[in-house]
Amino acid sequence: MTATLKAPLRPLADTSPSAVVAGFIAMMTGCTSSLVLMFQAGQAAGLTSGQISSWLWSLFMGMAIFSIGLSLRYRTPISVAWSTPGAALLITSLGGVSYPEAIGAFITSALMVIICGVTGSFERLVRRLPASLAAALLAGILFKIGSEIFIAAQHRTALVLGMFFTYLIVKRLSPRYAVLASLLTGVMLAGVLGLLNFSGFTLELAAPVWTTPSFSLAATISIGIPLFVVAMTSQNMPGIAVLRADGYDTPSSPLITATGIASLLTAPFGSHGINLAAISAAICTGPHAHEDKSKRYTAAIWCGIFYGIAGLYGATLAALFAAFPKELVLSIAALALFGSIINGLTVAMSEPREREAALITFMVTASGLTLFSIGSAFWGIVAGVLTLLILNGRRSV
Repeated sequence: MTATLKAPLRPLADTSPSAVVAGFIAMMTGCTSSLVLMFQAGQAAGLTSGQISSWLWSLFMGMAIFSIGLSLRYRTPISVAWSTPGAALLITSLGGVSYPEAIGAFITSALMVIICGVTGSFERLVRRLPASLAAALLAGILFKIGSEIFIAAQHRTALVLGMFFTYLIVKRLSPRYAVLASLLTGVMLAGVLGLLNFSGFTLELAAPVWTTPSFSLAATISIGIPLFVVAMTSQNMPGIAVLRADGYDTPSSPLITATGIASLLTAPFGSHGINLAAISAAICTGPHAHEDKSKRYTAAIWCGIFYGIAGLYGATLAALFAAFPKELVLSIAALALFGSIINGLTVAMSEPREREAALITFMVTASGLTLFSIGSAFWGIVAGVLTLLILNGRRSV
């Protein structure tokens, strides 16, 4: 019996213009969603500009190294990102403890993620989750971002409609370049309409600042444990769901362990946590990234490269993204996610006995519900599983 040999790994040969664009959009989507939250949290806690710059540097460099490394290791489009809910959590909790204690809480959270990955408890949980619910979870997460394009059209009608119809026309003629063409059209229209503003943009290199951690019960309770819960429910679980929904069966335990290690190594420089990406990951795993599924890993590699570039200039990154109208950013992210939303809904509704549970998972997740500081992704899964058990659980005879 002849063993099947894997094709040689050739990231440069496997890449394509659509993969580069997908990587850039994934990076841009991940950044613009919560960059301002970290500035807000840092300023509320009284951090210096150097400490905030180091915070961004550590996040971007960790995300760059691990996105590239994991994607090459598994030949799968694996993107990592910071936690947006985690950043929001820090706005209210970071000021209540000293900065070294906050760093200690970041380390505690990272260690709990590593334990979860090493023991395989997360892997067992994910394997028991029906594919329809995982797909509905993905669709629900992406739905809000996808629908933002139509809300954006209310404010910048010419810009958004120009991008939208460019996408549709190019999609019919040459699908792989639809998102790229839409992005170029958006930038051109923004320039013509006078919506680009680079006045606040200056180049300034970021530098890491080491902070020796200190550990306290108060910081562990107010920051460490909530960050861990948020990381697992709002980032890592949806991140695995994205991979599963697009047909990538990469073992989840090594990925969870890797994100915990990434968080642990970067925490002393300010990183509050590096997790699996969800929304931005779907941009790299979807059909727009590459027509060949086996070559989409290059999109995540490019995302990592762009993370690294952004990290070098973390101090001025906010000004760069502020130069583009937010409607352009929202629209291009939405268009890049259309394929993943379609795929998620298709898989979610493919099993008749699970359709109602999948629908409830989708609706709760898409609603944005937050209870006990835990996001809608977790509650969507809880609602879907409960519905499945009630409707399809074993009936006593």
